[in-house]
Amino acid sequence: MAAPTLQRYTAFSADPLGGNPAGVVLDAAGLSDDQMQRVATAVGYSESAFVTTEVPEGPDLAAPGGYTVRYFSPVAEVPFCGHATVATAAALARRIGPGRFTFHTLSGDVRVETQAEGELVLVTLTSVEPYVEEAAPAVLAETLAALRWSGSELHPAYPPRIAYAGARHLVLVTRTRERLTALAYDFDRLARIMRGADLTTVTLAWPSDPTTFRVRNPFPVGGVVEDPATGAAAAAFGAYLRALGKVGDEARLLLRQGDELGRPSRLAVELTPGDSRVRVTGAAVPI
Repeated sequence: MAAPTLQRYTAFSADPLGGNPAGVVLDAAGLSDDQMQRVATAVGYSESAFVTTEVPEGPDLAAPGGYTVRYFSPVAEVPFCGHATVATAAALARRIGPGRFTFHTLSGDVRVETQAEGELVLVTLTSVEPYVEEAAPAVLAETLAALRWSGSELHPAYPPRIAYAGARHLVLVTRTRERLTALAYDFDRLARIMRGADLTTVTLAWPSDPTTFRVRNPFPVGGVVEDPATGAAAAAFGAYLRALGKVGDEARLLLRQGDELGRPSRLAVELTPGDSRVRVTGAAVPI
């Protein structure tokens, strides 16, 4: 049996030097959990994705081609990762042709649609059912302390919440871009808080206008200081804005991420009437 092949893609950018890199293994059926973790650790990206099985679709599923996909950060498995989903869908589109796929993840089924233009693949993922809930006061206070933020720096029109669309994220919106830019946090302290609250990242955002946001996502629980593009958090952020009534049932949002890291990323978020799930679109190219 041939050894599994590792591919490297960047997601949410048309430039290999932008976006968020992800490792992709399309033929991971023979890999154990420990082997997948070792690969992800060696690659060192915030996540790597492993396609472990191809699953025939049932009669109630419209999209052809179902795949079991697992995601590993350098230190642990995570239930879902948006940018690695985009990367995996792009790799599949280049291998078998563009189309629609279903990814069976630990968080549930995620539909992806792909369109190829040469090396570039445009991918849209549709999240699992999202939810938004209050953040425990202690979690909020401890997170602000680890970030070295004060409560007065939070935007009064965007209260803190925990948002989920495949993974849990604490959403904090700041009044000023300067506060967002000057990010320097206590890595170990924030990691402990996030593990206790079952958080995958903290979404830090600043509104450029009602539908455009600059965002940053610390990811210490994955052994990574910061993600340059976070698709799962983008979907959760769309659900957060809708739950607060900041956008209607139909909206298109632009999230600008990664600029501070020198890896510009652009994430398009779409809300549609009659569907509580959130769509996130971005480009992907091989590295």
